[in-house]
Amino acid sequence: MDLETAQTTTTAKLPILKQGPVTTEEKAQKKNDVKVKSMLLMALPNEHLMTFNQYKDAMTLFVAIQTRFGGNDATKKTRKTLLKQMYENFSAPSTESLDSIFNRLQKIVSQQAILGENISQEDLNLKFLRSLPFEWNTYVVVWRNKPDLDIMNFDDLYNNFKIVE
Repeated sequence: MDLETAQTTTTAKLPILKQGPVTTEEKAQKKNDVKVKSMLLMALPNEHLMTFNQYKDAMTLFVAIQTRFGGNDATKKTRKTLLKQMYENFSAPSTESLDSIFNRLQKIVSQQAILGENISQEDLNLKFLRSLPFEWNTYVVVWRNKPDLDIMNFDDLYNNFKIVE
């Protein structure tokens, strides 16, 4: 085997290296992209990780997540309607803990807010009070008559009940 053939064979087997970020700005941008991509992947339920792990940068990953979970206008309208019904029909059985009641209601309200449906503070507080089991009636009556119920933060109302619990 002559020298020229040996060199061609050797160099042909070397992998082609991609050039990494060169400037400080490019390095910082790459670092931020990795962080954002990691945060997006952490936010996904475990069963979807393998589906979305194939995307190489944060922007394409974000677009793919929006496409998969965002839906079109008809889907969003249906989801809004469903969430409104869930909110209107919300109630809690006497076996459910105060934490669970609060978390379920908070989740519905948060999902509505994401879709642009905001609920007034007073309505949310009253909904929470109405949904509590019968055992809480003594406290519910007291809190319904509070003058600042319309402006009280939902978390503060919950925390007041949590203290009583």
